[in-house]
Amino acid sequence: MDAKKIHPLDQEPLVNGIDLLPLGVGHMIGLGAVGSCLGVGLLGSKFLESSARQPELMESLQTKVFLLVGVLDGAFIIATGIGLWFATANPFR
Repeated sequence: MDAKKIHPLDQEPLVNGIDLLPLGVGHMIGLGAVGSCLGVGLLGSKFLESSARQPELMESLQTKVFLLVGVLDGAFIIATGIGLWFATANPFR
């Protein structure tokens, strides 16, 4: 019985970069969504708090809040687009 020994570095790796791609895409989309939701929630709560303290500034603050909500959602949508591009086109091959 002559068992052939294989050196550990000669073996095929158990996990390569392509196998980890769905995990990376999931983190990119999931963490972007969580961050965007937390940001919009904090922004909305601070807007309500500030408009309750100074009602005369509500109109000018509302414009800024909507602008910032658009920027926060835009960052999440861009991260989702890049993640789905990586998942489907796979530029790392």
